[in-house]
Amino acid sequence: MRILAFDHGTRSTGVAVSDELGLTAQGVKVIRHGPRRWEEIAELIEAYMPECIVVGLPLNMDGSCGPSADGAKRFAHQLEERFRRKVVFWDERLSSVGAERVLLEADLSRRKRKKVIDKMAAVFILEGYLVRERNRNKNKDAKDCT
Repeated sequence: MRILAFDHGTRSTGVAVSDELGLTAQGVKVIRHGPRRWEEIAELIEAYMPECIVVGLPLNMDGSCGPSADGAKRFAHQLEERFRRKVVFWDERLSSVGAERVLLEADLSRRKRKKVIDKMAAVFILEGYLVRERNRNKNKDAKDCT
């Protein structure tokens, strides 16, 4: 059961994928927005056959939607329409901040950070989603035992 995650931005989209068991997230690539964008996404969906797709929803710090969140919603709708996969949103308010912090701690140059920040943000989004799903399943199992 693989899951794909996307960190949709104005110029590029970071992509991450889970392992078969849904335990870990790995960065896959950064897709630049351009004429081949949907073709590249189709190739990823064909290669990984995800059960569902997670799209980061960049809410404002007060929880409201802004232009970036509206763009992510449009992108998610297009994914659903084109690929007939379940798409879920994940609050990604601090994913880019967390990714930037990790890359700074790894002492990557600004130039290298810029190339991978979207991919790392997608990893953060997917990790958060996977943790929630594991916890949800643990709670369900615990209730089944009572």
